[in-house]
Amino acid sequence: MHSRIMKFSAAITLTCLVSASAFAPQSSLILKRTSLAMADSVEGEMPVVAQEESMPTIPAPSKMSESLPFMTRPVALDGTLAGDVGFDPFGFAKDNASLMKYREAEIKHARLAMLAAAGWPMSELFNTKFASTFGAPSIVDATDRAPSVLNGGLGKISPVYWVVCLVAAAAIEAYGFSQAKKADYFPGNLGFDPLGLYPKDPEGQRRLQLNEIKNGRLAMIAITAFAFQEFVSKLGVVEETPFFFKPVGVAMKEYANQGYISH
Repeated sequence: MHSRIMKFSAAITLTCLVSASAFAPQSSLILKRTSLAMADSVEGEMPVVAQEESMPTIPAPSKMSESLPFMTRPVALDGTLAGDVGFDPFGFAKDNASLMKYREAEIKHARLAMLAAAGWPMSELFNTKFASTFGAPSIVDATDRAPSVLNGGLGKISPVYWVVCLVAAAAIEAYGFSQAKKADYFPGNLGFDPLGLYPKDPEGQRRLQLNEIKNGRLAMIAITAFAFQEFVSKLGVVEETPFFFKPVGVAMKEYANQGYISH
């Protein structure tokens, strides 16, 4: 039984990694600047057009989708967004307006999934210890599974927590609406950078946007895998695959105790 579960876990992990790499972009914005220079000569001469200055560019995307080479790239997916590889098999993005709406939804879900993908295993690792320290009941079950729709146990969560989550979500949404009115706004650009990590140059900004959306997509796959893996195996993900969440020595010791590794 444990052997089949381990194979299932490994398959999910490989699927997540392959899926994330499939979203790698193949194009970027083409930026060009053209300036006009007035001739310093006699009055009445026509203006002289200066030589065009071009930024380093990547060729425009092909007519065929990189993600689905047998399909034509959707018109709205022109490669200007980070992580755009022409994946829209159902044609949801009819035009640029609908594309921006879906990207806004994607980036929000991606950021939430990244928080959840980190918070889920952390709760299974540390909740029991923190609960015993403060004399509170643990919210994870006997097999170290975190509360979820499939696992159950959501009734253990304090209503105060849900109220705080709703208030925080409403505040962030209100702030996002105010930022969206700015002329330089793009999906996900909330102007939140307290550590000053966002690069100043366009190339660095593009790279960071790509990193965020790729990690967000991987996190959405991972958190879904966590939920179904625990529902099927009836065991917490940190116990199912300890080598992802625990020190190597601890993980090896647990595998030895379970009979996977001989002494």
